Amino acid sequence: MPPAPVVLETSLPGLTLVARGKVRDIYSGPDPDRLLIVATDRISAFDYILATGIPDKGRVLTQMTLFWLDFLRDLVPNHFLSSDVSDLPPEFEGRSMWVRRADMIQVECVARGYLAGSGWKDYQTTGAICGIPLPAGLRDGDALPEPIFTPATKALSGHDENISFDEVCRTIDAGLAARLRDLTLEIYRRAADYARSRGIIIADTKFEFGMVAGELTLGDEVLTPDSSRFWPLESYSPGGPQLSYDKQYVRNYLESIAWNKQPPAPALPDDVARRTSEKYKEAYRALTGKSL
Repeated sequence: MPPAPVVLETSLPGLTLVARGKVRDIYSGPDPDRLLIVATDRISAFDYILATGIPDKGRVLTQMTLFWLDFLRDLVPNHFLSSDVSDLPPEFEGRSMWVRRADMIQVECVARGYLAGSGWKDYQTTGAICGIPLPAGLRDGDALPEPIFTPATKALSGHDENISFDEVCRTIDAGLAARLRDLTLEIYRRAADYARSRGIIIADTKFEFGMVAGELTLGDEVLTPDSSRFWPLESYSPGGPQLSYDKQYVRNYLESIAWNKQPPAPALPDDVARRTSEKYKEAYRALTGKSL
C-alpha cells in the first residue's frame, strides 16, 4: 500500500490546540480530563524542525507506543484511553490517541544500558554519567555493567540537560524520585530483553511520567525510534557509532551539506526522507511482527 500523504501540521475545528511540539500536536475537547495526541510526520534534527516530513513517521510512533503500552500494562498504569478517531478526518487515523490528562512530572527519565550519545561525551570527560562512576576503558557503544538511571531536565527548547539523581531529589520529593528511578529501570530491562529477542538492542531510552488521580502514570511516547536508540543486534560492534533505526540518514545528509545548524532548516531530498521512513517501519515490523 502506498504511504499516506505526509502530515506536517494539523487543524481540528471544535477542539482547542493545547500545544504544538517538534512532532506532536495536542488538543483538548469538551471533557477537561481528556487530550488528543496527534503524531505528525515532522522530524527535527539538531534541535530544529526540518522543512520535509517523513512519510508514515507519525503512524509508526503512535502504533509503536500503543504496542509498548499494552506490553507493559501489568507493570505500570498508562494514560491511554482510545485510538478510535473515526469521527475525525482521515489523516488522523493511525497517528492519534485519546489519553487521560496528567499532571506531568518535569523530569526526563532516561535509562541507559549502553554507552552512547551524551552519555559517551560525559564519560570521556568525567569517567561517569550524571555523576554515576563507570569502569575505566569503556568504548563508544559498549554495554554498561548494568543499566543506569540518568535523568535530565525537560527543556522547552533546545537540548535536555543531564542532571544527577541528587538534583532530581532536590526538584521533587525524594520518595517519588526513587520510584521514578526504579520504575524506569524495570521498564527498560523488560523492554530491552524482549527487543533483543527480536534482533534489536535498545541502547537507551527516555520516559515521561505524570500523576493521574494521584497515581503515577506512564505518558507521552514510549520506546519509539524518536525517544530511544535502537541498534540492529546483528551489526552491533562496540568501539564506535552503531547502525541505528532512527534519524541516521537525516543526520548524515545534514552533515554532508555542511548546514550551520541555524534556521532556516533545510529540506531533505526525497530519497533521504524515504529511507528514513523505511528504517522507522523496519523497527516497527521487527518489534511487533506487524506491518503498517
